[in-house]
Amino acid sequence: MRLFPLLAVALLATTATAQVPGSRNVAAISGGSYSADPEHTLVMWTLDHLGFTPYTGIFGGVTGSLTIDPKQPGAARVDVTIPVLKVTTASAGLTSHLLRPGKDGGKPDFFGPVPTDARFVSTKLETSGETAKLTGDFTFNGVTRPVTLNVTFYGAGKLPPQMGGKENIGFRATGSIKRSEFGLGYGVPIVGDEVKLEIAAAFQK
Repeated sequence: MRLFPLLAVALLATTATAQVPGSRNVAAISGGSYSADPEHTLVMWTLDHLGFTPYTGIFGGVTGSLTIDPKQPGAARVDVTIPVLKVTTASAGLTSHLLRPGKDGGKPDFFGPVPTDARFVSTKLETSGETAKLTGDFTFNGVTRPVTLNVTFYGAGKLPPQMGGKENIGFRATGSIKRSEFGLGYGVPIVGDEVKLEIAAAFQK
């Protein structure tokens, strides 16, 4: 009869002593080469839907690398690939529409059934404390254009040994593109041309 109260007390005691492994301490960044964590890196996009509401979708499964030296943060380099085929929305019908082939063999409305991966390769980083402006060449739908992102350091640290013990670094980034500039102008202006980007970027070493 007393087993449940004892378990509850043990759980509360464990929770009280547990610590979050990551923190906003830049000293926790050892530097070197890191790999993108595809399970925790998300590229969220939002555009205007008919003037009624914003609509958001997500690209996941991001791969790539980050090279960083804490003593020279401005020399950091990022190279990531975004699998457009893995686009996710709240509507199965819309997701299917984004990836469907063109009607009667014509050009698809959006990405098509086997879209080319997007890629971002940094060319310049301007830092100011825990924030930075990251500029790079963004290749999307076969078109390459410069894009600048506003980046904020989110946290760093090592995972506990039972979770692999890897060093993790996380950032948040925001920016925007005009999809028509990448050959994806279907529905403009009824469906918004400007695409706002919000990125959760996780890297591991």
